[in-house]
Amino acid sequence: MIYITGLFDNHDEAVDAVRALEEAGVSAENISLISNNADGRYAEDALHEEGSAATGAKTGAGVGAVAGGGAGLLTGLGLLSIPGVGPVVAGGWLTATLVGLIGGAAAGGVTGGLVGALVESGVPEAEAHAYSEAIRRGSTLVTVRCDETEREKVEAILEDWGRVNIAQRRDAYVEEGWENFNATGTPYTAAEIERERLRRR
Repeated sequence: MIYITGLFDNHDEAVDAVRALEEAGVSAENISLISNNADGRYAEDALHEEGSAATGAKTGAGVGAVAGGGAGLLTGLGLLSIPGVGPVVAGGWLTATLVGLIGGAAAGGVTGGLVGALVESGVPEAEAHAYSEAIRRGSTLVTVRCDETEREKVEAILEDWGRVNIAQRRDAYVEEGWENFNATGTPYTAAEIERERLRRR
């Protein structure tokens, strides 16, 4: 099993990439999506439009799980709060790992729940910090676990839908004086996220 990630500055493109992956035969249970929701643009009613029907709270982890009929990852998105990032919309296998590590981070056991979850999934630590910072600044991360035989197909789909070059993005952050994602830092406000999105277009 290998893990492939795709960062998107546009949430809709990330959603389209997820749909394309599923249409290409990648199982929804092998796809995860995490998207910043500090501005509330992906509210509960928007999730319902994706096919979800009910919301319930999961205790101890800050999760509002959205359960519903239909099939595919997008019908099971939920609300989650990540230290250093704030509220996100999330779904898929990586979310369960993340929820466990957030609890560990709160107890001092992990440096950054999101970074830890990505590293545990095989993402190099430097990239994990950059992905986490990008989500903090308003981006969306799609992560796929698949067999090596599916690598070319998955990579091509993520590229087709506008995957960000994470090395270039990390370099841009470093040029601005950034070093690493800080899970104890202050999440971006909606206004800061909007400015960041406009700047990255």
